[in-house]
Amino acid sequence: MEISEIRNLLTEMQEKVTSFRGLFDLDQLEEDIAEAEAKMAEPGFWDDSEAAQKVISENNANKETYDQFHSLAEELEEIELMVEMLQEEPDAAMQEEAETRINALDEKMKTYELSMLLDGPYDRNNAIVELHPGAGGTESQDWGSMLLRMYTRWAEQHGYQVETLDYQAGDEAGIKSVTLLIKGHNAFGYLKSEKGVHRLVRISPFDSAKRRHTSFCSVDVMPELDETIDIEINPDDLKIDTYRASGAGGQHINKTESAVRITHLPTGTVVASQAQRSQLKNREQAMGMLKAKLYQLEVEKKEQEAAALRGEQKEIGWGSQIRSYVFHPYSMVKDHRTNVETGNVQAVMDGDLDLFIDGYLKMHLQ
Repeated sequence: MEISEIRNLLTEMQEKVTSFRGLFDLDQLEEDIAEAEAKMAEPGFWDDSEAAQKVISENNANKETYDQFHSLAEELEEIELMVEMLQEEPDAAMQEEAETRINALDEKMKTYELSMLLDGPYDRNNAIVELHPGAGGTESQDWGSMLLRMYTRWAEQHGYQVETLDYQAGDEAGIKSVTLLIKGHNAFGYLKSEKGVHRLVRISPFDSAKRRHTSFCSVDVMPELDETIDIEINPDDLKIDTYRASGAGGQHINKTESAVRITHLPTGTVVASQAQRSQLKNREQAMGMLKAKLYQLEVEKKEQEAAALRGEQKEIGWGSQIRSYVFHPYSMVKDHRTNVETGNVQAVMDGDLDLFIDGYLKMHLQ
């Protein structure tokens, strides 16, 4: 890389840093952090543990935004100094180091830029992810379990915690349905891109004639909501069933009817929880999931109304096929909304989803 090329790259990076600065008020962010830390030092701070946890989470997110910005700006400054020294006195080893640092900084800036796109009201929240295989029995149920593994791998690679709230095993293989809670900063912001129908094309391992099969699985993603979100639910609108939990869960599993299924009769929305040991805890968990689903339905209704006013044909929900995973006769994963695609199917199934998530977020920025 020539010094002139390096200078051009540094100019572009400086423009990016300036644009980042324009996305938020640094002075205000500093004030918010100081205010939160003063609040955390007050004697009665932990009297309301939920409110305290919310303050800590918000403050951690603000500090991360603030610290990362300064870290990027400082790194850029250091590289600029190196390049000035190189212009005065060329040095092959120093130039190689400068190029390595520029490439690394470029990747960090791309990641930071994406995190700045997550400005939705609940993007910072944990995510509830539901997988529902389509018709097709064992074939589609196996596809559901492949997606379960993919999302679990993605979450682990990004340092998120994964909790299984509900697990219904398939008849012979795979799953009938699974509900996951993925915990961590910006989990919903990233995973909201996964909502829709995922299509698989492959030679079926369950077909002795080795024919090609197409399977579908619906993925639903909602933010986990806290107690500050007020959604009215009439108890008379609920049908509550209890049953014995299935799947992995320790010695108590299947001995008592601890699992809870709640049906919201006006909308037909169904949620279930079996992760907790007690029926009461599972009921609380299921009510939280129901609240998230009803909130999401309201958001989608408003989006559809807004799209209709703009004259757009916007398909939201279960019928929306968003991505195809083709294993045969060729290898390709393609997102139909962004046209982002890759031939490395195995990497995607091992949790490498950032290419598609990034494409989705950038599409919504435009």
